[in-house]
Amino acid sequence: MSKTPFAYLLVIWDELDSTYISVYIEQRSELKNFARYGQAPDHQLLVAAYDLYSETRVV
Repeated sequence: MSKTPFAYLLVIWDELDSTYISVYIEQRSELKNFARYGQAPDHQLLVAAYDLYSETRVV
């Protein structure tokens, strides 16, 4: 069994489609590339982020 290259799971809310989207990223520093819910006028907004290894919520 191989280890996944992704370390974080992001939950994104898409305002246009009214759906949640799962996004996987490798580095925590990549979180800054996503607008957070309630803080930006974008149509895709970061709702939550989870560390896949420690299984903790980071956002």
